[in-house]
Amino acid sequence: MMLYITSFGMYWSWVDYQNTGIINVGEIIVKNDLFIDGSGKLVTYLAVFSVLSWFCVTKIGSQRVENTPKIVKDILSTICVVLIVVSAYEFVYNFTVWGSLITIDVLDKTINLDELNIKYPNPETPWNLVFSTKMTLAALIISCHSFYVIHKSYKSTTLKNKI
Repeated sequence: MMLYITSFGMYWSWVDYQNTGIINVGEIIVKNDLFIDGSGKLVTYLAVFSVLSWFCVTKIGSQRVENTPKIVKDILSTICVVLIVVSAYEFVYNFTVWGSLITIDVLDKTINLDELNIKYPNPETPWNLVFSTKMTLAALIISCHSFYVIHKSYKSTTLKNKI
């Protein structure tokens, strides 16, 4: 499902770029529903399946984490903390900007939630706010879960060493 959504988004973004000369990150998978209208946006399915895939991978590979050396766990744990901070910041930032733009649209009496874009970090390549908010939320959940899995492996390793 993730491969389908990603390839669909990349292909139609390329076609859109060939026609307009503008890349708008995430716009295609926000505008399109899965199979029929009203069945849910592709970006929602991509975020959900990203998180579910991560949970499945960590469930399958949890034994490998327990057998990993402590120094590697410490490095991975530090990387997880950095990813948590960055994704939390980006999620809050995107959600705040998204809410602000929705408020402006409500005051102007023109509500179109899926067409809200932000020209950040590169003015030449705007990002769709629905896409960036949902995907940074998925990244935050995945980062927090990976930090949890690493620290849970510390406890199980400590218990095995005491026995």
